[in-house]
Amino acid sequence: MTTLTTPAELREPPFARFLFADPRASWLWLIVRLYLGYEWLTSAFGKLGSPAWTGSQAGAAVNGFAQGALAKTGGDHPDVTGWYAWFLQNLVIPNAGLFGWLVTIGELAVGIALIVGALTGIAAFFGIVMNANYLLAGTVSSNPILIILGTLLVLAWRNAGWIGLDRWLLPALGTPWQPGAVFERDAPRA
Repeated sequence: MTTLTTPAELREPPFARFLFADPRASWLWLIVRLYLGYEWLTSAFGKLGSPAWTGSQAGAAVNGFAQGALAKTGGDHPDVTGWYAWFLQNLVIPNAGLFGWLVTIGELAVGIALIVGALTGIAAFFGIVMNANYLLAGTVSSNPILIILGTLLVLAWRNAGWIGLDRWLLPALGTPWQPGAVFERDAPRA
């Protein structure tokens, strides 16, 4: 009988290893990536050029959304917590025009990165952050589903973009704990 001394000694179940690290599962993640990427891109395209988001009245949509969220802060079980209401009141509303552009560019960047499979885990993480902000503002919609799918893409970061640019980006860039070819340094020569 083997005695475990650290959590690192625990092996992944074969199914989890297949799902989150095997290139054969990349086809599944391609479908999830394309769906999420499409959702983010269509959302961004609806905002890009819209007067209330990025046009002549940039920030009007963000201001209206934030005001609606602030209306959900009352009662015994508010939909919006006090700290998030403070964030909306003191940071988002005074800078609604900037946030209109940030949301639009963020959605566009996440959508493109997911569709082409570039830094998929990072793109999915930032998509989750945006979905979480919508949930924190009291808007449910499709956000829980998008968060679940995004979380699965984050877990599958090694193979989720394998049918995409990550096949070349990850070996070239590497990770903070394992530098890729671009960051490898030759051993000092004598």
